Amino acid sequence: MSRPQARGRAGTRAHLSAGGSARRRALAIAALSAATLALGACGPPAGAISEWELTPAQPAAVSDVDQITWAVHAEPYSLDYAYAFDYPDNMVLANVCESLLRMKPDLSLEPGLATSFSNPTPTTWVYEIRDGVTFHDGSPLTADDVVASLSRHLDPEVGSFWYSVYQNVDSIEKTGPRQVTVTTRVPDSQFNLAMGNSSGVIESAKTLEEKGKDYGNSTGGVNCTGPFQFSKWTSGESIKLTRYDGYWRKEGRAHSSELDFVFMPDGTARTNALKAGEVDGTWMVPPEAVPILRAGSGGDVFFGTNATVNSLVVSDLKGPFGDLKVRQALAYALDRAGILGAGYGGYGEVTDALTTRSVWQGVPSASVDAAFTGLNGYPRDLEKAKALIKEAGVEGQEVVIATAPISNDFTVTAQATADALNQIGLKATIKTVTPNAYTTLFSDPSAREGVDLFYTSWYLSSPDALEMYGVLRTGEFSNYGGWDDPEFNRVVNQATATMDATQRAALTAKAQKIANEQLPWIPLFAPPTTAYLSDRLTGLSPSINFMYAPWAAALGAR
Repeated sequence: MSRPQARGRAGTRAHLSAGGSARRRALAIAALSAATLALGACGPPAGAISEWELTPAQPAAVSDVDQITWAVHAEPYSLDYAYAFDYPDNMVLANVCESLLRMKPDLSLEPGLATSFSNPTPTTWVYEIRDGVTFHDGSPLTADDVVASLSRHLDPEVGSFWYSVYQNVDSIEKTGPRQVTVTTRVPDSQFNLAMGNSSGVIESAKTLEEKGKDYGNSTGGVNCTGPFQFSKWTSGESIKLTRYDGYWRKEGRAHSSELDFVFMPDGTARTNALKAGEVDGTWMVPPEAVPILRAGSGGDVFFGTNATVNSLVVSDLKGPFGDLKVRQALAYALDRAGILGAGYGGYGEVTDALTTRSVWQGVPSASVDAAFTGLNGYPRDLEKAKALIKEAGVEGQEVVIATAPISNDFTVTAQATADALNQIGLKATIKTVTPNAYTTLFSDPSAREGVDLFYTSWYLSSPDALEMYGVLRTGEFSNYGGWDDPEFNRVVNQATATMDATQRAALTAKAQKIANEQLPWIPLFAPPTTAYLSDRLTGLSPSINFMYAPWAAALGAR
């Protein structure tokens, strides 16, 4: 998904995200064009092309600290869990609010506010609610709070960004003193897997009623169960959290008395603040800043598990890209290793799939291997690409690529794509819009009119690759190009109704292969999660689970 970073589920949630990373690095178009022609020389062959490796969790904190300052690339849209659909929103909210299940650093799920769950019939999910948990106002967590919290996603007046998780839900009911049962109209394996992200967050029913439309904004705040509690939101500047001493999970107690998130949309300013020790850390380090920060002496950059693939979305199948040969031609024409090197610093791996291995959870490794074996490869081959364009009969036709001044990878990808298209016989035009307008591409069909391609950094929010392919079914909100493949739809629907993880993985592998062959989106590369942490702190677990688990509670003094 990115909003400006481009995921984009609900428009902004772009999986780079709703607000858009404001890492901006202006490069002259002429220079970029020249660089694009020789992208292959900018980085080594396909695969991991820079010196980096996944970083293990850092040693546990040995003592507390008074305060931590964390840089965020954009101000959150909301702290209302129903609208927390982007990086800034969730990295803050994850420390304040908790879900029924919890996502671990390896992206597997464990009990959260629900001590257990069961699936006694194909269409029911039963949750046993944890006792001894209190909200930040001191009131106890009850089954009624769970019913009220989950039910908001079904309320049209709320307009939850997470409605797709609940689209098959028929009822949410209290079925015991500490038990809640969710009934779906059809078997839905994906519902429970989403209870480890923001769609499974639980808030006090009383708070929801009292705050009304102010809930989750800078004046209403939130009242949840996490290790930090909401203190103050200074619009345009920062959000302050303070430690909640009544936190139920003793081993998860926060090591910092205060946690300040400061909004720093300018990438250069953010990098300088990290170097100077003015802020203690950040997630999503701009690729161009990684070598600068790694060369410094005040902290280090860490690389962690991710669930993200950076791709080109084919947003118009009525034009030239309606012909599979044209989509294949672009895939063969792109120098993906060069794009990764020049645009993303080489931090990642070129891929032919729209998912990462990390999201194939709960299945044998052989099943995961099978899902990535036998996929079509698209090594750079300009002659093959030119031949495909000629066969399609579209030589000289115009193709429009939308981009925005969000970060270096956006600019490089747009220029490299335009160059590739021009070399194989099409006429490419780059349409540059504002970051906010780019976010709209993910939510407003009219914004995509006249746009053939746009770039996204799309992350998954559950530990199941099926989430990715579910959004590409006919009629889905995020099927931006209106791709329609009946066999793909059939396989994905069958997989959704399959509760056995191994059997579901086999069906998802079929969907992955169809998408790999049909290219409704063209995968480019899979980057790691990046973070920077000051040397005065430890306890960081670098992983994209920072979106949904209270990562900051573990940070403390060495």
